[in-house]
Amino acid sequence: MPPPSLYQGVIENLHTAVLLFDDALLLRYLNPSAEMLLAASAARLLGGPAPQLLPSKALHAALMEALDSGHPFTERELVLELGAERRVTVDVTATPLIEPGRRELLVEMTQVDRQLRITREEGLLAQTATTRVLVRGLAHEINNPLGGLRGAAQLLERELPDEALKEYTRIIISEADRLQSLVNRMLGPNALPKRLPVNIHEVLERVRQLVQTAVPAAVRIERDYDPSIPELMGDQDQLIQAILNLVRNAAQAVGDHGEIILRTRTLRQYTIGHTRHKLVIRIDIIDNGPGIPAEATEAIFLPLVTGRPEGTGLGLPIAQSLINQHGGLIECDSQPGQTVFTVLLPINPEGGRNESRTRQ
Repeated sequence: MPPPSLYQGVIENLHTAVLLFDDALLLRYLNPSAEMLLAASAARLLGGPAPQLLPSKALHAALMEALDSGHPFTERELVLELGAERRVTVDVTATPLIEPGRRELLVEMTQVDRQLRITREEGLLAQTATTRVLVRGLAHEINNPLGGLRGAAQLLERELPDEALKEYTRIIISEADRLQSLVNRMLGPNALPKRLPVNIHEVLERVRQLVQTAVPAAVRIERDYDPSIPELMGDQDQLIQAILNLVRNAAQAVGDHGEIILRTRTLRQYTIGHTRHKLVIRIDIIDNGPGIPAEATEAIFLPLVTGRPEGTGLGLPIAQSLINQHGGLIECDSQPGQTVFTVLLPINPEGGRNESRTRQ
C-alpha cells in the first residue's frame, strides 16, 4: 500500500480545491488549489467556519444535511460571493466521511467560470453570425419589391393630373425610403475597419463628452482608467460609434439622476470565443439603473429587441457587429442597481491563436 505521504502529495497537486471540515463544519484541511480559489493562505483559513469561508446559505444548509444524513451531494454552477468584487462559479461535491466516533465532510470544488464564459461567448458569436445571415437574406427579399414599389409610385406621380393625389404617392415614396433605411441599419456596418493605432482612452473621452452634454446635470459619468494600456489596432470612428451606443443606453437607463462608470483594464492570455490573445482590453460601462430583466438579457443583441417604447432595437446589435469586426465581443451582466456592459478588444486581433487547434 502506498505511504500516506504519497496520498497527500497527490491531493496537494490536484487542480480541484479540496477542503475537509469536522462535524461542526470547521475547516481542518485544505489543499493549495483551495487556497488559490479562496484567495487566502491556509494559516488564515484553518479553523474557520464553513458559512464564513463559503458564503452561501443554500450551500451551508446542504453541507449540514450531508453531515446529518450521511449522503453525498453535488451542486452545479454554484455562485459564491468571495468578497465585495469577487464572484466565482464552482461545481461542488460534498462527501461525508463517517467512522465510529468521528464525522467529517470532504468538499471538492472545481471552478467553472472560464468554461462557462467561453461557452457563453461562443454562443454570442454564433448568435451574431446567424442573425447577420438571416438579416441579409431578409434584406434581399425586402429590398427588391421595395425598389419596385418606390419606382411604381414615382411613375404614378408623374401621370397624376391632380396635385392633391400626388400627396399619396409621396407618402408611399417616403415610407419606402424609411423602410429602406431601417433595413440598411439592420444590416449593420458594411465597411471593414480601417485599422490604425488607437488610444482607447481618447475614444472613451470623446464618447464621454458627447453623452455628458446631453444628460441632466445630476447624471455623473466617472472614469476609472488604466493608463498603462497600449494602443490597439482599430478603426477609431467605428469604436466611437459602438461605445457611444452603449453609453447612451446607460444614460437612458439611469434617467434624470444616477452614475455611469467607464472602466478600463487589461487581460493577459485571454480567450475570446476560440481565439486566445496575448493582451485584451476590457472596457466596462457600468450604470446604477434598474437593470435588465433576466429573461431579456439573452436577446438584447438581436435586432429590433428593445425594452423602450421609443427604441429601435438596433443600437446593441450594431455595436456588437462593430466590435466583432475588431475581433472582440460585448457581454452584459445585469442585476437591479448595477448593469455592466463589457467590451473585450484584442490589442492585436491578427495575433491570436486558435485554442481548439492548440488543444489537438
